Formats: sequence, structure tokens, C-alpha cells
Amino acid sequence: MADNRTIRSEVLDFEPYSPGLSIPEIKRRHNLARVIKLASNENPLGTSPIVQRLIERLAGYAFRYPSPGCPELTEALSEHLRIPSERFVVGNGSDELIDLLLRVKAEPGRDNIVVFRPCFSIYRLQAKLCGVEIREVPLREDFTFPWDEALRQMDENTAFFFVANPDNPSGFAAPKAQILDVASRLPDSALLVLDEAYIDFAHDQNFHSPLGKWSELDNVVFLRTFSKIYGLAGMRLGYGIMPSWLTDYLLRVKLPFSVNVLAEQAGLAALRDRHFFDRSLQTVIRGREFLNGEMERLGCRVFPSQANFLMFRPPAEAEQVFEALLSRGVIVRPLGSYGLQEYLRVSVGHDEENRIFIQALQEALAEHA
Repeated sequence: MADNRTIRSEVLDFEPYSPGLSIPEIKRRHNLARVIKLASNENPLGTSPIVQRLIERLAGYAFRYPSPGCPELTEALSEHLRIPSERFVVGNGSDELIDLLLRVKAEPGRDNIVVFRPCFSIYRLQAKLCGVEIREVPLREDFTFPWDEALRQMDENTAFFFVANPDNPSGFAAPKAQILDVASRLPDSALLVLDEAYIDFAHDQNFHSPLGKWSELDNVVFLRTFSKIYGLAGMRLGYGIMPSWLTDYLLRVKLPFSVNVLAEQAGLAALRDRHFFDRSLQTVIRGREFLNGEMERLGCRVFPSQANFLMFRPPAEAEQVFEALLSRGVIVRPLGSYGLQEYLRVSVGHDEENRIFIQALQEALAEHA
């Protein structure tokens, strides 16, 4: 009979991704009729009504296999961003693309990746699963990026430098001038993977994203997602923009049907629904400004954010505030899994949710003053 001696060493002490708490779970725990979830950076407006109607109409096609490579969505993205289609790989969320990049390029037992600490945990988890060394560089105290320290960690065996911009959980976004400078200084072996999951929420995308320079960047991979501003987190749909030689290798090994029929069609409809995109952006920007001002009024230290969430340090023990919010039917994200026990992260909700959160936070802080 097999036992754990037959399991790969990388897996034996593997710690899985830590998701946010669910609404049903908190309803049961605290016997609540209503719970709002502001923990997972989801779109406060939900999913586009146009996309919802399309999914309902196409549900009968669920028996069909999807087209490998998502050719329709690839062409639509190419037209939308004015970048050649051979530069795109569509995946089951950007998580699948992170995994594929590591499997295709990083040599187990030899290569390394460089990440900031804290960072999106999937970079570390998938690198560990692939048997690739992880080199972590602590962020500065203000959560800005220490570029030179990261570059000093790299060598001829560095396969990737993963950077989320805007970053999670802080919401900080570096200017593209810095990113272009770093890309020009990477070792020949290394690719900069720029995770732009939240770039749509930045005040000025062109100031922060170097995507407009794509034709000059043969060592940069851009990752984007439909999970955030497009409201399709449950459909699992993301895409990468990268040098065409790299797309070729990813598409060779990518599971052919990882993106389902409804997800691809939902992505196509989401791209066409500019009204929903604009409403989502306006809602987040308005809510972000409201939450920032109100939390500062309550004595929290709030970090500037270019994303659809805010990281803050409450003027009381973070864990106590988190639990007090839960008891009032508000789920935010504790940041202990990021090594930031004194901080919390709140997603921007719609106007009513934001007001409910601020009221609950005020009560929680008064309770633990």
C-alpha cells in the first residue's frame, strides 16, 4: 500500500492557497441573515447583464468541446489591444498561465525565480511545486519596490522575476519608467512577468503599464484577467501577452480544453460591453476615495491604492477588528498569510456596501478602543 514516501518531496510540506471566507460560512457561524463580502477583490457590480444573458442563451452548448487555444477570444483581444494575435495565450485564469510559464521555462533543481515579499502566493506555490528555487526580496516599509535589491538576487539561472503592478495586498503601482529600466537590466536568462490583474483600476494606466511598448519588450510577459473589472472571477478566464516564441511553447503544452465554451463567449461579450466596464471603474474609483477618507477619519493608516481594494492598519489589534466585523456580517481579508498580521485589506464595494462597512468598522473600533 502506498504511503507518503511515494509523494514528491516538494509536496510533503506544501501549504495550499488560502482563500477568503465564504458568505454561507459566516452566515452559519454568526446566525446572520445578511453578509457582505469585501475580501476577494471581486467586481462590486457583479457580472454584466449582457454577459449573464449570453451565458443563459448558450447553456445548451455545454455539451460541445471548446476550440483549443480560444481562437475567437484571441482575435478579439488582438483587435482590442492592437497587438498581434500570435502574442496572446488565453488561460483558465492567469493562475494557469503562471503555472505554464514555470513548467515551460524553469528547469527544476537548477533555476530560480525572484519575487517580492509579500506577494501573490501563487508565484511561490507553483514554483515550489515545480522544484524551482524561490528568492524573496522584502518590500520597503512603505510597500514600494526595492528594484536594485531584487536585481542583486538574480543570476544566470534566474528564469523569472514576478511583479504584480498594482501590487497585492498593498495596491501600490510603480511607474512604467521604472519597469522599463528594470527590464533593460535583467540577466539574459530572465523574463519579467508583469501581473497586471488590477491595472484597469489605476488612475492612469499609461503611466503605470509599459504595454504600449510591447514591440520593444522581448523579455516581458504581461498577465491580465477577466476576474476583476469584467466581473468574471467564477468563469476563470485570463490571458498573457508575451513574445511569440514563448506563446508557441505554452500552446504546445497547454491542456487543450482548459478554457470552457461559456468562459470564452463570456469574455467576448465582456469586451464588447464598454458601458459595464465604465460603470465598474467609476464605482470603484468613487468607492475607493470614500473608503480612504472614512477609514482615515476613524484613525486607520490607509495605504495609497491603484487597485480595487485598500490595505489598512486599524488603531486596534487587526485580528480583533476582523472578528468584530465578521460578527456584524462584513468579511474583509486578514493579511496573516502575507506575513502582515497588523493589517487588513478591504475590497471596494458598491455604495451601500461601503457605507455598511464603515459603520461596522466604527462599531468594531469602539468595541476594542
